Amino acid sequence: MIREYLKLARSFNSFLTGISPVMGAIAMGKFDLFHLFLLFLIGFFGHTYGFVLNDILDLKIDKLNKDLGDRPLISGSISLRNAWIFAITSMVISFLLAAYLCFKTDTYFPLLILFFSASVITIYDIISKKYPLMDIFSSSAVFLLILYGATTVSGNINQITILAWIVCLLGWIQVFFMQLVPGGLKDIKNDYEAGASTAAVKFGVRVTKTGLIKIPFIYKLISYFIQIINIAFVFLPFLIIFKERVFIHYVIWVLLCFVGFLMLFVSYKFLNMRYFDRGKMRKLLGSHFSINFALVPIMLMALNPWTIIIVIFPPIGFVLSNLILHGTLLQPKTM
Repeated sequence: MIREYLKLARSFNSFLTGISPVMGAIAMGKFDLFHLFLLFLIGFFGHTYGFVLNDILDLKIDKLNKDLGDRPLISGSISLRNAWIFAITSMVISFLLAAYLCFKTDTYFPLLILFFSASVITIYDIISKKYPLMDIFSSSAVFLLILYGATTVSGNINQITILAWIVCLLGWIQVFFMQLVPGGLKDIKNDYEAGASTAAVKFGVRVTKTGLIKIPFIYKLISYFIQIINIAFVFLPFLIIFKERVFIHYVIWVLLCFVGFLMLFVSYKFLNMRYFDRGKMRKLLGSHFSINFALVPIMLMALNPWTIIIVIFPPIGFVLSNLILHGTLLQPKTM
């Protein structure tokens, strides 16, 4: 049964959300491991709440998609009532941990930021399939989650550093892209048939009766543009903050260029697929998750070279989750 709840929580990418507030704290110069671990747990349980609620509210649409039969609510391995209990319990745990951290640091303002993040992701779950470009809400929720991590160090908004704001913005851009493009493409067949008003549907992405996937040029152009902005922003701190050049900066630039190239290459692969293949899209999406995420920790090596270690955790969590829950390396069947 634990295995089914881990599936429901979308554990394959929970490490990504869990790391979000950690990145905010690190951008503020916080490297206390206990503090960072608490932030990870807060992000992890917040992730669980958001995705379980999403599965509950999208159940009718998801039932139309044969590829999602492994999701616990669709297979019936977890009841709707228990899913609600699981979602609410996860949210409560997240806020209890946050309250403890506030008590420990003697600053309670971060709770307000966390509340806004939870509220925004709730709004997203309610309206995501009803209107186009609602990915703005999920991106904003992650922006606020990163900001929450930063405020647990600063205590208020006024003391947030430029670097922390850049990390928040990068988190927003990355999540917006993942939801808008690979997320929209992997669900396009089912979303179009179910009448969902996602951005991919509105931009004219279609799957023909023969299985051909048609992706308009404008959709591709927007996809590449967002990623180029993303890559440009990770270099911004070296122009306005880290102006005095040291050896580690050159190492960081090489790594960022390499990761940026990989990110664009994977994007090219799924934007130029000829036939709709959800399994292949899952693989590419899984790869893009890890590659995309690596940009910020590499950038933060300018503060502390050991932040590079964080890069390995989401990929390890992604692969282990898939192996244990789905028997695959890069194809989470509940994605």
